Amino acid sequence: MTDPQTQLVKLEGAGVRKGAEWLVRGVDLSVSPGEIITLIGPNGSGKSTTAKMALGILTPSEGRAVRVPGLKVGYVPQKLTIDWTLPLSVHRFLRLTNHLSVAECTKALEQTGAGRLLNAEMRNLSGGELQRVMLARAIARNPDLLVLDEPVQGVDYAGEIAIYDLISEIRSTMGCGILMISHDLHVVMAAADQVVCLNGHVCCRGTPSDVSKDANYQALFGARAGAALAVYEHHHDHVHLPDGQVRHADGTLCSACPGEHHDHVHDEPHKQTDLSNAG
Repeated sequence: MTDPQTQLVKLEGAGVRKGAEWLVRGVDLSVSPGEIITLIGPNGSGKSTTAKMALGILTPSEGRAVRVPGLKVGYVPQKLTIDWTLPLSVHRFLRLTNHLSVAECTKALEQTGAGRLLNAEMRNLSGGELQRVMLARAIARNPDLLVLDEPVQGVDYAGEIAIYDLISEIRSTMGCGILMISHDLHVVMAAADQVVCLNGHVCCRGTPSDVSKDANYQALFGARAGAALAVYEHHHDHVHLPDGQVRHADGTLCSACPGEHHDHVHDEPHKQTDLSNAG
């Protein structure tokens, strides 16, 4: 893993022009190991373009993009195109573009709480299970940088909570940098170190609560600003183990599907706090 002081990717005054129009311009951005950066903004604001510049998929028309040599990237796309009529096991899916052993596949699935799904059919997975398998595929090769494009799409509320918790755990256990893209402005993790709001350029940046109170953010979304940015914080009295079991505060273990323990009362409840009108 890269030294924690190293910036994995860095954009300096970067922008991309298509014909006479700028898709995004003047972006300064960096992601370091163990850091979570979240990109938000309306459709067409330049979020995906910015991520592609950071990854080297697009070359900036102005400014520059710098990446550490040998950067290993794990990627979870917004959409997955699969012919669901074809039989495809999770094991085969994980190995489609990666030369992974059974042990490596199993370890990655266990890290995302999906170890029991190794031989399951992809077409039979629930939304939450699919996202866990996608995350497992992304972390299987121990990436330096994890790029998540709308990681909770197609997942219900309880599943969103479980996925956000999992992302925080991956950051803590693996130490990788995480660049997360949010398209619907639904929830931003409180664990994010910085939120960057785009609208063809950087409107504002800062912690989730700082951005929610920023005048530029509120001007961009107008009447919607009050409901647009919710900051997700999670406190609970149990721990999800890699094998899918749940260990409670009293030390007892139980077997349950990941996310089920987010539907009942905890010592400290989940908080999805709208901070847009705070302060």
